[in-house]
Amino acid sequence: MTRTFQVRTYGCQMNAHDSERISGVLEAAGYTPVCEGEQADVVVFNTCAVRENADNRLYGNLGHLAPIKAGHPGMQIAVGGCMAQKDRGEVVRRAPWVDVVFGTHNLGSLPALLDRARVAEEAQVEILESLDVFPSTLPTRRESAYAAWVSISVGCNNTCTFCIVPALRGKEKDRRPGDILAEIEALVAEGVIEITLLGQNVNAYGVEFGDRGAFADLLRACGDVEGLERVRFTSPHPRDFTDDVIAAMAETPNVMPQLHMPLQSGSDRVLQAMRRSYRAERYLGIIDRVRTAMPDAAITTDIIVGFPGETEEDFQATLDVVRASRFSSAFTFQYSPRPGTPAATMDDQIPKHVVQDRYNRLIAVVEEIAWSENQRLEGRTVEVLVAEGEGRKDDATARISGRAADNRLVHVQPDPSLPVPRPGDLVTAEVTYAAPHHLVADRMMDVCHTRAGDAWQVRTQAVENPGVALPMPTVPAR
Repeated sequence: MTRTFQVRTYGCQMNAHDSERISGVLEAAGYTPVCEGEQADVVVFNTCAVRENADNRLYGNLGHLAPIKAGHPGMQIAVGGCMAQKDRGEVVRRAPWVDVVFGTHNLGSLPALLDRARVAEEAQVEILESLDVFPSTLPTRRESAYAAWVSISVGCNNTCTFCIVPALRGKEKDRRPGDILAEIEALVAEGVIEITLLGQNVNAYGVEFGDRGAFADLLRACGDVEGLERVRFTSPHPRDFTDDVIAAMAETPNVMPQLHMPLQSGSDRVLQAMRRSYRAERYLGIIDRVRTAMPDAAITTDIIVGFPGETEEDFQATLDVVRASRFSSAFTFQYSPRPGTPAATMDDQIPKHVVQDRYNRLIAVVEEIAWSENQRLEGRTVEVLVAEGEGRKDDATARISGRAADNRLVHVQPDPSLPVPRPGDLVTAEVTYAAPHHLVADRMMDVCHTRAGDAWQVRTQAVENPGVALPMPTVPAR
């Protein structure tokens, strides 16, 4: 009998993309995705280790599954990702009902490990210290028919004192541009119109093969891929962010006017303690040059509050940079020590109540600025890529939702006189209201059915009619 699987993902976009590969290798091995509401024969946790509560969340969820597994003979549980790479055999010690533990470097070995665990009737722990094959060579089961992640590198060469990722993902390894572009072209042929280039530090791309301009060249090359409507990337590092990347963004029409640029702190003293090799002045200079080249660019960031030794003066410096940068949104974090990082053993760990107070004040400033920036868009016309799973209902009226070119979330009121948009289609609408975290567009002006929308429709029909051969879309993207 065919065995079913479910993958539960925690953490960043890199983890989400890895989960697509985990699903792909399981399907290639004969497993099928579990139907909603049913219990899977194999449950895979793809874990994150960046935040302190990641441990509690994982082991809490494993504890919840223990009695369920006891009532389902033959059920297996696997734990992969960064937490597995960090904890290794500790996972099985704390949760002996886990069958497989695998690391960030050996996603493709999961089916074999599940088989071995079933035959041997004991847990299998396999953690590789480095990649044996680049993950992008593995089968992938993408969640979206119209948008896709494309890894350009894995690993990181930075030594930020708060971050455990380099220890778990290894040194940076870059893919060759030809391989990346071949994958993008294959995705576009399947109906994808938006891709996001992924790396722990995308603008260090090319360092492994000695080409400092490789990332800017890659962005420009994406502009030559026919049918590719939108290109995004995450995440860059201010140290490596150069003017040729800004020029490539501004001059390549399908590279979106959006930049996620981690700040972490606005205090030069804290940045030095973090081993972030830039200072506030350089950071703000990059922001100014981006906005000069792309005045409507939306800039987002990451900020850590309560790093060891942070003073009130340091925190105020962070608020100053936030106010000057005018972020459209920010991912904000309270510092938590991660075992194995230099910051975990630093003196002057900040009391929890102080961190919480600063965090609350930061959130208030971030949201005030984000709302103000969103209000500037009221009355403007935006093009929205309709997304699946981001909808909402206002006043009992169903809206469609998606992302504008600058990646802002937009809820659009459908117009019954226009064609019905599908996920993957593009709609043009006028922004009528701005909230801190989204825009509302009550006047839909146009609907552009796309090849991506056709691909979504084919996939939906395939789910509803299993075993029936359906044609792939052949219409152009526009």
